[in-house]
Amino acid sequence: MNGQHRKNVSPGISVDIVLKKDQRTGALTRGIVKDILTKSEFHPHGIKVRLTDGQVGRVKEIHTS
Repeated sequence: MNGQHRKNVSPGISVDIVLKKDQRTGALTRGIVKDILTKSEFHPHGIKVRLTDGQVGRVKEIHTS
């Protein structure tokens, strides 16, 4: 599941995000969502979140298992 829709992202779920410094390479960072930072319901590059370890990035993939 992709992370472009806010309704699919909630605190406590496992996601892969792209950090600002990794936008050129597309390197993914896995973590657990702590806060949702994007206010709109949809964002074409992914909903911006803060992970439990403090890293901030845009959701590229949501892990359901």
